[in-house]
Amino acid sequence: MSDTLTLYKLIILRMLSQIDSPLTNAQISEFILEKEYTNYFTLQQVLSELEETGHVTMSSNHNSSIYHITDTGRDTLHYLGDKVPDAICKDIEEYLEQNHLKIRDSLSTTADFFPGSGQNYLVRCQVREQDSTLIDLTLSVPSRKEAVSVCDHWKGKSQEIYAYVMERLL
Repeated sequence: MSDTLTLYKLIILRMLSQIDSPLTNAQISEFILEKEYTNYFTLQQVLSELEETGHVTMSSNHNSSIYHITDTGRDTLHYLGDKVPDAICKDIEEYLEQNHLKIRDSLSTTADFFPGSGQNYLVRCQVREQDSTLIDLTLSVPSRKEAVSVCDHWKGKSQEIYAYVMERLL
């Protein structure tokens, strides 16, 4: 079992090291579960252990967990990466190549909320393209329910809102 869990950890580290952006829990899960390497619960255990041991860092926003590989993770992969079978390495490369745009787009439009002063919530909505921020908008809303609603609608409305703001300002 220990060798199997180590393999799952190395697969995740390899995925994170081969792409120039972090991956969400959903993206990692999609790959691992689609290939039937393990089940969801074991995968979550492995991700948790990687975070606890400092091989990855995880940040959260209102609807997803985002994983980044650390220097410790890169060092481990450097020493143990040859333990990942070539067929799995090929699967990882194909998945990342086929889903590169989808992965990039999912991380470029984000929205999250946090408690403000009093009863209100602050909602931070962003659109990023590579290393630059196109729009960074923080709104104050009166309730958690409205904060969740803004976050849920941001991805679908962000381009329209950006275009409207630019038109009005230019």
